[in-house]
Amino acid sequence: MSSLVLAHTRYLVIEQIRVPIAILASAFFPAVSMVAFVVPFAGQDPVAATTATGSLMFFGAMSAALMGLSSAVAQDRDLPWNPYLRTLPAGPLPRFAGRILSTLAVMLISVIPVLVMATLFTEATITPARLLLGIGALVVGVVPFMLMGLCVGFLLASKAAMAVSQLLFFPMAILGGLLLPPQILPGFVQAVSAYVPTRGAAELIWWAIAGARPGAVPLVMLAVWTGATAAAAVWAYRRDEGRRFT
Repeated sequence: MSSLVLAHTRYLVIEQIRVPIAILASAFFPAVSMVAFVVPFAGQDPVAATTATGSLMFFGAMSAALMGLSSAVAQDRDLPWNPYLRTLPAGPLPRFAGRILSTLAVMLISVIPVLVMATLFTEATITPARLLLGIGALVVGVVPFMLMGLCVGFLLASKAAMAVSQLLFFPMAILGGLLLPPQILPGFVQAVSAYVPTRGAAELIWWAIAGARPGAVPLVMLAVWTGATAAAAVWAYRRDEGRRFT
């Protein structure tokens, strides 16, 4: 089974490298935001620069997870090769695991420009141990968005999946405090912010890289969203399988 997972992962990573637009798109906006907003306004404050770097790293990772995965899964469903793969005795696990692992690889590549810019142009500081902890927190925080992407990809056609994932992505990024510090958001936005998964993921990352104490409600809601999106992704897969093979 592990060899099948690795084979699927290798194939999907090569496929994305050959057409790298998804990688470039995931890396471009966070890098531009870093140069335009963080470097001139928070670059000289070590704590602010460090937390802003974490936020923009997660912004790029979330883009790869939600928009990239939903689009890829929806496009796979349109290919004649996909129904054949579903009839093979290996089952869905190798394809699912390969898709998740390849998405994680793209996600980690997409955060590199932000890290480089933070290192070169800001006073952001981090120890190797906190950097590794931050990457682990980023991976944990992005799980519900990968599951959300799977759900959207299994439910909708490719064009609709891209549109819906964008409609989900930008409001959650804003409400979660990824583009602006949560403390300067309007009061009604702050009231909602704790209940969106982006806020819980961001607070987990801020704790990992800068030692900021996370709130209990955002972390609990991150766990709730992870469970809910997992159930939704399984339901969407079974629904799609039922429609295609019954």
